[in-house]
Amino acid sequence: MNIRSLTRGDGVVIGAAVLLFIASFLDTFEGSGDDVPNAWDNLGLVMSMYVGGIIGAALIVIGRALPQQRKIAGIDLGQFGVALSVFAAWTAFWTIIDPLGAFSDTLGSSNVETGSGLILGLIAALLLAAGAVATPLVPALRGALIPAPRPSAPQPYGAQPPAGYGYPGGPQPPFGGQPQQGQPGQPGPQQPFGGGQPAPAQQPPAADFSPFWFAVPVPRPLYAEDGAPMPIAELAPGTWYLAVEQGAQGLVAQTQDGRRGVLRDTSGIQRG
Repeated sequence: MNIRSLTRGDGVVIGAAVLLFIASFLDTFEGSGDDVPNAWDNLGLVMSMYVGGIIGAALIVIGRALPQQRKIAGIDLGQFGVALSVFAAWTAFWTIIDPLGAFSDTLGSSNVETGSGLILGLIAALLLAAGAVATPLVPALRGALIPAPRPSAPQPYGAQPPAGYGYPGGPQPPFGGQPQQGQPGQPGPQQPFGGGQPAPAQQPPAADFSPFWFAVPVPRPLYAEDGAPMPIAELAPGTWYLAVEQGAQGLVAQTQDGRRGVLRDTSGIQRG
């Protein structure tokens, strides 16, 4: 599980689940007697509103943190959790409208006010449902809950300098290790070796690009460089990846296991 893939919306869901758990132990009604029930005195209420909402929040968070989606009866964990969260909010809304419906036989009185357990439970359930539904839609909620740590130095894999020899996109040394032009005692590009023709000047690079580290704000697919429609990997928030060049289809990135692919959606990426 990668907890760095959790978003701010997931943080809202976690906080709402904690409030639901606390509210389940508070009084359901503000009565005058000592025997005032809480949610755990009514199995239907506690399972549908409180426990149901907490389970929904757990499924949303687990589904987000897992590297691959898991399904229940053909439904993704996250989608199943969203459905439970909305159901918990629906139950809380109608329970607070008719709070005596579940306890009318035991209390036997209409002079009963809604307790703090139902009020806090309704607020938590509505917050839970709003966070679960709005997270994929609101950009502010899709940001990473735990910011990715910045790399100590922007060096590519293998501890090679960003634009030095041997690095993808950087200049390559001549075969045999000949020194660069301009060194004392060595022929320049216009000096022929052994009376031959001068070597042609090296062409400048097609584009001025310097490799850099970056992290994505939300999971992003990485596509093959040949333009295949199916992604070859998924970039996860909280992990630093190396941008090696700017291709025609997008940013060419390299994963930690050495795979290269094209990141077509570069909006909101964090540069290292």
